Order: sequence, then structure tokens, then C-alpha cells
Amino acid sequence: MARIIVITSGKGGVGKTTTSAALAMGLAQRGSRTAVVDFDVGLRNLDLIMGCERRVVYDFINVINGEASLNQALIRDRRCDDLFVLPASQTRDKEALTKEGVGKVLDDLSQTFDYVVCDSPAGIEHGATMAMYYADDAVVVTNPEVSSVRDSDRMLGILASKSRRAETGNEPIREYLLLTRYSPERVANGEMLGLEDVQEILSLDLLGVIPESMSVLNASNAGIPVILDSESDAGQAYGDMVARYLGEELPHRFLEVRKKGLFSRFFKE
Repeated sequence: MARIIVITSGKGGVGKTTTSAALAMGLAQRGSRTAVVDFDVGLRNLDLIMGCERRVVYDFINVINGEASLNQALIRDRRCDDLFVLPASQTRDKEALTKEGVGKVLDDLSQTFDYVVCDSPAGIEHGATMAMYYADDAVVVTNPEVSSVRDSDRMLGILASKSRRAETGNEPIREYLLLTRYSPERVANGEMLGLEDVQEILSLDLLGVIPESMSVLNASNAGIPVILDSESDAGQAYGDMVARYLGEELPHRFLEVRKKGLFSRFFKE
């Protein structure tokens, strides 16, 4: 049976889809058969970041409604044979995601996959609650900003009370924190919250800290999960995130202000 992982947040624009694509690719690269599912019905961005938007014929809602089989809707990634994408619909309403329909699709995926990554919309609207309902693990993505952290704290309450695990009294969802768009320079200048401040508020296991980086935008525009850009800080940080999720103990990087070299100091760069 697959482990179902929801990527969630209280606030939009924090990097959930980037994280979903990176985590799914990282797991698949390590030999785990992985599916990543877009729950953002009506918008659908995951296929763009995965670079498969032109290959979408059937979507998640088509499968729920019996208009297509799961095999027809799944798109195999061209870079990694163990990775598949189930895109969202751009034309349907989020209410088309029913608890029974979502449960059946996830159960079917669980028969042949090791991991199912659910890319959730932000907040507590219908698509988000459907994405988290069946989760075994949750990665709470937040920026180091007061509003983002506050909204993430609210999401923890939803995860603890409105999941299938909560309803049935089973072991709670395992919750992890991923801090994105982190800038040590801005922290030092008092322009954003530091890592310790965020951890004090949310009290979650820290899965990773993703530095603020143009490589994330560049990768998204190119339809490439940023984890494949192993030369970039963000790509390396996402690689560390996957390793930690799988149980490896790694030190957290990109937390300190980088010291400028003699050459750059001399020319005041």
C-alpha cells in the first residue's frame, strides 16, 4: 500500500506545487514508484511545472466520474519511468471532488504505487480538505512571514481534526515543516522571521529549508522540477528534503549569511 503525502499550506503562493513536483521526482529517482496528483481543480498548475501540459487528455475528475480509466489519465514522466502525474481539470468545479471518488482513486493508486503525493490548494476550501482527508503524512509549507506561519498553524488544527485518521481514531497524520523562500540576509535585517521563530510557533519536525532562489522560477518556467537542478541551492535543498523524509539525518544548509570573499569585499560587491 502506498504512503499518501499531502503538501499543504494555509496561504497561497508559498511553493506547494514546486514542493510536490520536487518531492515526487526525488522519491521516484530513488526507485520508488510515485504518483503526484493535482487537487487544484479549476487552476491546474502541476502539469506545467512537470512539463507535461501538452500531454493531458484525461484528468482526475474524468477518472472520478468514470469517463476515463486511471491508466488513461496517468501521464508517465519522460525523465523518470517511476514517476506519474494525474492532472486536475481546468473546466470543472471543485465540488466534483467527492470523498468517495477521491478515496477510490487513491485506493487504486495505492495498489501499484509506493507513494502518492497530493498537491493541495491553499487554505481550507473543498479541494484542500479532500487532499488532506486520506493523508498519512503532511508537509506544511510556509514562508517565513507572520501571516503565512499563522495560517499554517490553523491548517495543523484541520489536519488533526478532519482527516480520516482523526475520524477513525487511528495514529495521527505525521506532520512536517518545510520553510520556503528563506533569506538569511533578510532575517538578519529583521525583514522576515528566523527559523527559530517559525519552529517556536509551529513546533513541527523540520523537513527542510529552501533558500530564496531564482532557480525555482526558472525551473518552473522550463517545466522542470527544481530538484533536477542539482547545481542550484534550491535544488540541493529539495534533495536534502527528500533524503530526510526517507529517514536520513542531514544537517540543514543555507541558514547563514554567506561571507563574501576577499575579491568581492575589495570591490564592495
